[in-house]
Amino acid sequence: MDRIQGAGPGRALLTGLLATLAAGCWLVLPAAVEARAEDPVELSRDGQITDRVGALRDRTDAVEDALDRLYAERRIQLFVVYVRDFSGRSGQTWSDDTADRNGLGQDDVLLSVATHARQYAYSVDADSRLTDEQLREVASAAVEPALRENDWAGAAIGAADGYVSVLAGRHVTAPAITPGPADPGSGASGPSGAGDFLMPVIVVVGAGALAVFAYTRRKRRSTTRTTPAATGWGRPAEADGAPASLEELDARAKQVLVDTDDAVRTSEEELGFATAQFGEEAAKPFTEAVARAKDELTRSFRLRQQLDDAFPEDDPTRRRMLEEIISRCTAADEGLDTVAADFDRLRALERNAPEALASVETTFRTLTGRVSGAEAEVAGMRERYGDGAAAPVAGDVEQAKDRLAFAASALDQARPAVEAADHSRAAVYIRAAEGAVGQAGTLIDAVDRRSAELAEAAGKLPGALTETETDLADARGLLEGTAATSTAGLRGRIARAEAVLTAVRKATAAGPYDPVDALRRVEEADAALDEALAGAREREEGGRRARSLLDQAMLTARSAIGAAADYITTHRGAVGAPARTRLAEAQRRWEQAGQLAAGDDPQDALTEAQQADALARQALDLAAQDVRGFQGPQGPGGFGGTRGGGGMGGAVLGGIILGGLFGGGRGGYGGGLGGGYGGGRSGGFGGGRSGGFGAGPGSFGGGGTRGRRGGGGRF
Repeated sequence: MDRIQGAGPGRALLTGLLATLAAGCWLVLPAAVEARAEDPVELSRDGQITDRVGALRDRTDAVEDALDRLYAERRIQLFVVYVRDFSGRSGQTWSDDTADRNGLGQDDVLLSVATHARQYAYSVDADSRLTDEQLREVASAAVEPALRENDWAGAAIGAADGYVSVLAGRHVTAPAITPGPADPGSGASGPSGAGDFLMPVIVVVGAGALAVFAYTRRKRRSTTRTTPAATGWGRPAEADGAPASLEELDARAKQVLVDTDDAVRTSEEELGFATAQFGEEAAKPFTEAVARAKDELTRSFRLRQQLDDAFPEDDPTRRRMLEEIISRCTAADEGLDTVAADFDRLRALERNAPEALASVETTFRTLTGRVSGAEAEVAGMRERYGDGAAAPVAGDVEQAKDRLAFAASALDQARPAVEAADHSRAAVYIRAAEGAVGQAGTLIDAVDRRSAELAEAAGKLPGALTETETDLADARGLLEGTAATSTAGLRGRIARAEAVLTAVRKATAAGPYDPVDALRRVEEADAALDEALAGAREREEGGRRARSLLDQAMLTARSAIGAAADYITTHRGAVGAPARTRLAEAQRRWEQAGQLAAGDDPQDALTEAQQADALARQALDLAAQDVRGFQGPQGPGGFGGTRGGGGMGGAVLGGIILGGLFGGGRGGYGGGLGGGYGGGRSGGFGGGRSGGFGAGPGSFGGGGTRGRRGGGGRF
């Protein structure tokens, strides 16, 4: 075996034998029956070529040599697949699914060619070194010209050599064209005759030769590849079979929480557009899928909160909880992926691009008209209640303008694409515009909601002050009839309540003030008094007081949760797991408070509402810290502020475009989007997100449908 592998003459002899065998087969074998439609395939384990239609024929070696050159010079593996068609899917979706099924990584490229359907697509990881501009240059200069002339091998060779060129900073040159059959793999059956006699001989002789050659080539090539063919090109196991350390598990759990939360939020946003377009009944399966994913995510955040609290778990328990977080998030992700293809068929943006464009343009115009009203509302809040009261939404109008600027840029690209009937390209820009106007709507709605909350809190404050004064009188009376040795705690609560009432009354008399914050402070002081007085009051009176305080606590908690949720949603490109975890726990506790209140348990409901309020404020603080760390001196993601580059900075910050866009972070929007990429599932927080340029807009689905970018089309 070694002698055959290493000897040049042996290889030449074997090559000659194979050529003779191929010629004999070509002469005597019936032509291949028509190939069937191909679902996403499992890539060959013997190399980087999967040819289901016999497109390459005797040029396989030339293609392999080009693939080897690319790997030797640039350490990038190009996988090429030839099939009859893409099973009714878009080429991009088919290629992304195939890449995900086979575990292709950051330094792998997949080129898929459907010879009968005359379509092709390429797919790369979100963080590939190849930018969208470079990928398009290779496709237009080297791949498409060969495909149009039926040079199936030339397309792969041109792609491999083209990637070498663009990564070296050189222009791509078109390959020499060698035309082949127009539709390989679809010929009619040929006659029988001599082939019936020669077939057994050919098969026996050829089987041995092919076995030897396949083994030696596989052995040679497997020593120079990073993708482990022996494991079926799937996800690698832990190094040396050892389990991941707790630190590694912890980091992985945090990242998967962020990724899954992003997937759920983006899917929910797209679901809103689908529901508006097709109705609740048509969207029901996807609404249910999102609800199931949110349930798994909520349970995962609950586990994360337990891990983060002040009561440490032992190592086995911590490992079990971290693994459960990863398992639940994976289930949520896969649940969204399961229905992602059906969702894409429902929306069919490529087919319905003109209608979808008209819809998003209408929304864009409506929101643009609301901007001036939101600006006036913020100014009015500042005048009536002061800067502190308006602070949670002070920057929302500018952020909304930023998202609308990005939407305008996307729409400017979508319109000519629709007019040119390039609906595949238009669909990507439409999806980006939808994400941007969705966030702009969230930001503008937040201004209106904050104004309503401030007015509601201002209306409740006088009654809350009166209630607290009553409790203070009761507490002072209780203090006078109690032995001095047991009154230290009561005295402290009385003193705090008195101080709060004095400060709040002074603030309301002095001019503009924050009624939500004032109501929160009064409610917290009164709740402390009420707890001290509980033993001295009748049960019925205590329940009445708890219900009164609960109404105030639910308002302040709702306000805090809304502010944190809006901020995280519209800044999710920068927000990590801790802020999201606190928000999820705040939402859970607020819902629990509502259930307890309905079950006539106002005291426990009050406790839950107060915890929800505190957790939501923590979430907002943590999220703001993440964003400050993400921005740096040049603005978010180094784009020079949120208004620069046609709203690009805000799109990255808002998670509409995770990881950057357009060929390594070029300034303008007009470079083009990678079709089908859904939001940047790879790359860690603060790392891959800010450095992995070339991504596109978010879409419905989980990690399996959202982690790649690419392009392609007909030829």
